[in-house]
Amino acid sequence: QVQLVESGGGLVQPGGSLRLSCVASGSISSSDGMNWYRQAPGKERELVAVITGGGSTRYAGTVKGRFTISRDNAKNTVFLQMNTLKPEDTAVYYCNLQGVRSFRKLEVWGQGTLVTVSS
Repeated sequence: QVQLVESGGGLVQPGGSLRLSCVASGSISSSDGMNWYRQAPGKERELVAVITGGGSTRYAGTVKGRFTISRDNAKNTVFLQMNTLKPEDTAVYYCNLQGVRSFRKLEVWGQGTLVTVSS
């Protein structure tokens, strides 16, 4: 049973940076996709960044060029480096794992970490 725990959120001024971490209790398979989502008050959950099992990355247009997703499989950790933060980045950020185990879908969510961008 894989468990994901996010950390690194907090209060930051506009233009600042934060790095979010997501640590898995078990091994992250190289074939698993790892995602970062966010949800702001009153808005739907938004996919922010994806890193595939092959290491390819893609980003929402609103964060492309400012955010970077990476993974360290040896440490069972995925990161989201967030630079040039804007007030509209304020949200609860969730780590998500999607994979397949014995031909069954595996989806795991972390508890979320709050990022607040404000002066």
